[in-house]
Amino acid sequence: MNLFKRIVNKLTNQPEEEEKQSLEKLGDSLKNADLDYKFAQLFTHSGGFFNYCADEAEALQTLNQIVKIEGISNVFCWDKELQNFLNVVKIPYTSEMDPSNDTAFITCEYLIAYDGRIMLSHNNILHYHSSRLPGKIIIMANVSQIVNNLNDAMGKIKRNGNIKNLTSISGGKSSLDTSSNTNTKLFLLLLED
Repeated sequence: MNLFKRIVNKLTNQPEEEEKQSLEKLGDSLKNADLDYKFAQLFTHSGGFFNYCADEAEALQTLNQIVKIEGISNVFCWDKELQNFLNVVKIPYTSEMDPSNDTAFITCEYLIAYDGRIMLSHNNILHYHSSRLPGKIIIMANVSQIVNNLNDAMGKIKRNGNIKNLTSISGGKSSLDTSSNTNTKLFLLLLED
């Protein structure tokens, strides 16, 4: 790749060709793998932190470790079930986004195995644009939310109806909001159903 193209890609936060090709090669090599394994490999390859949890007790323990290691002190979390986890870990949270939030603890719509992306909607992040989320995001999801590709996810969303403001994030980078949050740390707690 020539130097000029590399500089332009860096300035616009576009992934370099080599990174894209590397992800595509990994995806091709995993085309016959189980969806959960493929998703985990591509998600971590793109910079995300993947944590498999056999049950809620293990998820709680993993959440507590993330909170301690990352020095998390104030979380945006509007989901009542997730707030119960935060109450056990004894971390302050707000139901509305606040500048003091250093982390968001949210759910997601689907996990896309094809490229390791996570699909979010207004159900997960309320009315907030994904670029407004804090620099650390912890997502709790179930194995049953893994779908093969974007078409499968969109088909399920159409059947469920009334889901709007879709976006997707991958690893540490949002695929739609490339101009912001380039240093986002994305943690996934994947629970067995």
